[in-house]
Amino acid sequence: MAPRKMQITKFLGEGSYGSVKLVKFTVEGGGSVYNAMKTSSPENSENLLKEFEILSKFRGCPRIVQCYGDRVVQKETKKGDKEFRMFMEYASGGTLADLMDRHVNRRLPDRLIKEFTRMILEGLVVIHGHHYIHCDLKPGNILVFPKEMSTCSSAYEIKISDFGLSREVKKGDSQTPFIGTTQYMSPESACEGEIGTAHDLWSLGCIVLEMFTGVLPWSTSEDYYILPFLAIGHAPKIPETLPCDARNFIETCFASNPEERSSATMLLEHPFLHEEKPQVDNIVRCAHRMPPPGFDVLPPGLT
Repeated sequence: MAPRKMQITKFLGEGSYGSVKLVKFTVEGGGSVYNAMKTSSPENSENLLKEFEILSKFRGCPRIVQCYGDRVVQKETKKGDKEFRMFMEYASGGTLADLMDRHVNRRLPDRLIKEFTRMILEGLVVIHGHHYIHCDLKPGNILVFPKEMSTCSSAYEIKISDFGLSREVKKGDSQTPFIGTTQYMSPESACEGEIGTAHDLWSLGCIVLEMFTGVLPWSTSEDYYILPFLAIGHAPKIPETLPCDARNFIETCFASNPEERSSATMLLEHPFLHEEKPQVDNIVRCAHRMPPPGFDVLPPGLT
């Protein structure tokens, strides 16, 4: 049934270069369909067109938010202004950040953290497989879709969204530094030089750490304080109270050398994401707190 009337029902938030609203389509026969509509001004339309082009490459991927239609729509508002519109599936659960806010102390259960980490990695495998870097992976850019428990092992399905800052991987090309949100930025993004898919894995480590602790990865929100530490390869502090396999997973993501962060595909095989009993060597490694090569422990004083 074709939509016959569109109604904007709710403001959902701001994106990298535009706003997102919930829209209701009334269809023939009296039914309703809800979509998220991302809009931008003509000045930012190039970014929206770029994001639509990227999302179109990921149609059918269950871990990436889906866009609809074959193009970005240009419309004139009631005020006479022109705007560009992209329609996407609506996440009724909000963002991962919203879900954390609904939990006590913003901490998620261990099992849910593992499920979400696995889902994010599955999305990154597809993104990196298409030679893209997300560049702004964070809880606010991960959408939550509640599921019926009778049809799904998990209560939620999550999908990666907001590809406004995404870049195509081009070896040898110098990338602009300071890409993404400072709390989730990698050391190489805070410095001059090329970034690669490992940048997203550092951001993933920050997200996993935040899901466990309920607080932002760095103890301050001031960019001028965080950037100097990133510039010398330091990582956010990982509490000793975290499970051993979780600490090891985050340490791998926080390796100062990007090449030592493994890959999204390899991280899917990490013991942290599986229920098998830990091997003896993993227990010994945990007991002696032996970080992987290239991992820098945060200097005393930044907690």
